[in-house]
Amino acid sequence: MRIGEVSKKTGCDAQTIRYYERAGLLGRPSRTAANYRLYTEADVDRLSFIRHCRSLDMSLEEVKVLLRYLDTPEERCDTVNALIDQHIAQVVTRIAELKRLETQLKALRTRCNNPERAQDCGILEALSGEGVKTPDATLKRATCTRSSGVHL
Repeated sequence: MRIGEVSKKTGCDAQTIRYYERAGLLGRPSRTAANYRLYTEADVDRLSFIRHCRSLDMSLEEVKVLLRYLDTPEERCDTVNALIDQHIAQVVTRIAELKRLETQLKALRTRCNNPERAQDCGILEALSGEGVKTPDATLKRATCTRSSGVHL
């Protein structure tokens, strides 16, 4: 089947399919006399596997490792388990970072509740650095600012 059909079957853009070929995740397909790529059902299955891994936010390097084990089913899967454990740890770290970001953004949002003029906006002041070092002084100057108790 040609790349358009593979794209429809997998939901993967044709450019992405070509990229995965260049990255070594998919083998080079055979070609027609007119130089069109020809794919097999095995290519569709492999691409579906890659897409599933990517939907779990795995890096291309992680996917390559998993594909190696997929291609050598007789090997022990200790490395696969370790890779997933490491990926879980990365996700946990990212969640913690996103929670800190959420807290910072919420604190920033409390800096302006009566928006009138941009020159009096506590959010813009905090982002410009004026309110970061001396939040109390900023609170006194910014008319649309209210105290949040959080130093940005």
